Amino acid sequence: MHDENLKARIAANLAEIRGNVAAACARAGRRPEEVTLVAVTKTVGVDAVRAALACGVTILGENRVQEAREKFAAIGNAAEWHLIGPLQKNKVKYIFDIFSMVHSVDGAELAGEISRRAAARGMVMPVLLEVNIGEEPNKHGVPPAETIAAAVKIAALPNIRLRGLMAIPPFADDPEASRPHFARLRGLRDEIAALGMENAALDVLSCGMTGDYAVAVEEGASHIRIGTGIFGERKTKG
Repeated sequence: MHDENLKARIAANLAEIRGNVAAACARAGRRPEEVTLVAVTKTVGVDAVRAALACGVTILGENRVQEAREKFAAIGNAAEWHLIGPLQKNKVKYIFDIFSMVHSVDGAELAGEISRRAAARGMVMPVLLEVNIGEEPNKHGVPPAETIAAAVKIAALPNIRLRGLMAIPPFADDPEASRPHFARLRGLRDEIAALGMENAALDVLSCGMTGDYAVAVEEGASHIRIGTGIFGERKTKG
C-alpha cells in the first residue's frame, strides 16, 4: 500500500507540473512538447525514482556522480540520466557510462577534460555551458560577460557537442525575480547561436526549478529541473 501511496502522490505532483507547464506555454505561444522535464533525484530513494518512471518521467537529473553511480546500478537505462551538479575533473572518467548530457560545464577547462576523456572512448559528449547568471561569488559557472568567449572555446573541442546553456538564478521567494535572469540567459544563447558554429546546436536552455519553472517556460526554457515539486522536500543530508 505504501508503494501505491508514493506513486499516487508523485503522479498527482507530476500532473500539476504538466498542467502548469501547459498553461505557461499557452501564455508564451509555445507548445508543451517544447519543454522537457528533468526529474531531480538528489537524495531521492530508488523506490521513489521508480515510481516517477512509472508515472512517465523519462529523464533523471543527478547532482553528484557517486550518488548517480549507486542509483544507476539499481535502475540502469530505464531512464536517461543528466548530470546537473558540479563536476570535478577527477570524476569526469565516471560520467560516460551513465550520463547522456552534462548540464553543469562551468568553463572551457572542464570541457577540455571531458573532450579528452570522450576521445579516448570514441564518444562525443553533449554538454551545456553553465552561466553564473546572477554573478554570485558562491556559484559555479562563467560570468555572463565571458559566456560567448567560453562557448566558442568549447565548441572548438572535437569530442564535445555544445547543446546550449544552463543557469540557476539567485534564490528569491518571488518567481518573477528570476525572469530577467532567464531572459538574459536566453539572450546569450541567441547571440551564441547567431555565430553559426558548426559544433554547437544551441537548442537547449536549461533553467527553472520547483519555485520558478513556469516563469522559465515563459522565457524560453527547453529543460526544467524539478525535484521538490515531484518528490516533496528532500532529506537534509548533503
